[in-house]
This record gives sequence, structure tokens and C-alpha cells, in this order.
Amino acid sequence: MENKGTNTKTYAHDFGQYEDENKSAEALVEEILADPDLPGLKEIVIGNWGGAWEEDCQALLDGIVENADRFSNVESLFVGDMDFEECEVSWIMQGDYSKLWAALPGLKELTIKGSMDLELGEIVHEGLESLTIICGGLPTDVIESIQNARLPKLKKLLLYIGVEGYGFNGDADTIRDLLEKADFPELTYLGITDSEIQDDLTALVLESKFMGQITTLDLSNGTLTDKSGKLLLEKLPAFPNVKKLDVHHNYLSEKMIEDLKGFSIEVDASERKEPYKYRGEVWMNAMLTE
Repeated sequence: MENKGTNTKTYAHDFGQYEDENKSAEALVEEILADPDLPGLKEIVIGNWGGAWEEDCQALLDGIVENADRFSNVESLFVGDMDFEECEVSWIMQGDYSKLWAALPGLKELTIKGSMDLELGEIVHEGLESLTIICGGLPTDVIESIQNARLPKLKKLLLYIGVEGYGFNGDADTIRDLLEKADFPELTYLGITDSEIQDDLTALVLESKFMGQITTLDLSNGTLTDKSGKLLLEKLPAFPNVKKLDVHHNYLSEKMIEDLKGFSIEVDASERKEPYKYRGEVWMNAMLTE
């Protein structure tokens, strides 16, 4: 357990403990429940529960739901905070969050890392303000749950779309449906990121209904090229409400980056990448896949 402050704590099993049969998701939730600091925590971060590539986190989620009164003070929850040395993101076995929404009415921020076996179910939460899913590929059933969600207070939506080989089984039309059908009246941060079809998704985002209300546009970590850069130069001036553009990890030309930085808004165009050739083909990669 790592205490990051009076109201924040991280719970995880160390790498050296993974072979210990007593270090499991069930054991970790018991450790959390036994922690005398739990009643005062506002933020809980859950790291590796012990071999996350072979055991899902369902016991943790069930333990939180079954002891919901013990977690009523928690406003921020991050499930799956681990680096690639502990478990590649595409290998993290997640769980079913269907019962969590009703169990934690005070929750304001939820971050999930990993998408294997991830289920969100019917999302209804009157107070959630931030939803982030970090993964190498986002399944369409998860996207549809978000698309149909009732989250009237949601201010931030950050989705790593990822690639087909690691979980994304949709296409541009999947994201088009999400943007058309989702109803988030208070959304101010929209992140559609980490895609190998980032140019296609950028065009959809720029035509979406959310452009007139957001203050941060996040199109980072994908294969963004000058095709998108030109669209951004053309379309963004019509939306003075947008105060920040995040396109870090991109395949933009240096000239395009200079032009984008000419906007009178905050622009993050760092981590510029160069396409590479392999067997006569040009390749570009999203930042997070495996």
C-alpha cells in the first residue's frame, strides 16, 4: 500500500509477490477493507492485484459493491494502474462494472486501464464527472455502453480507441455513432485518442455536436497527419470555446506544427514521430497498443 497523501492511497501487490497464492484480487480487497485509513480516503488507486494477466479484477469490484457503505466517501477510483513491466495493457484482465454505478453514488471520477473482459453494462450515474479508459483496443460493446450512458454531469470523456489486434473491433462508423448518440450536456473535455485511424476520427470529432461546448480537444497518441492538421486549421477558428488542443504523439510535419501553434490557444504538439517504411509500405503506430 502506498499513501500519496491524506486522502489518496494506492493498493497493489508488488511484483515479487505474484507467485504468492495469497496475493490475489480477493486478498487485495480484504487488505483494503482492513485498512484503518479507508474511512478518510477520497481517492483510491488499485494497481496489480496479483497476476492481472491471468486473473480478472472481478473480486475487487464485487468487494467494493458488497461493502458500498465502506466506500461511500470515495470520489475517485482508478482500477488497473500498472506499467508494462507488471502487465502489458492489452493483457490486463478487467471485469464487469455494471453494479458499480449504483453502489458508488458519490463517485466523481473513474479511470479504467485495460479492456480484456471489460463490461460497463447500463451506465446510469447522476454525479460522475470524469470517465477515462486506457487500453490498447476498446471493444464496441464498451463503446455502446458509453454511447447509451446517462451521465448528466460528465465533464471529461477520454477514450483510448486502440487497434484491431488488441481489442478494437469497430471502425470509424462506431465512433460516429458514439458522437451522434451520446448525450453529455456538460462535457468540456473530449478525448478520442490512440487510434491508427486518427485522421478519420478527427474529421468526425470536428463535425460533432460537442465541438460547440468543449474547452479541451484531445486527439493525441494516434496516427494524426497533416490531413488532420489542415482540417484543424480550417475548422477550429469557428469554435472559440476550445482553449486547448492536445495532439501529442503525432505524425505532423514540422511546418504544420508551427501553423497549429499559431492558434491563440494552448497547443501540445510534442512527441512528433516519423513514419517508417517496411517492405515497401509506410507504417505509423498509435502510442499504446500491446
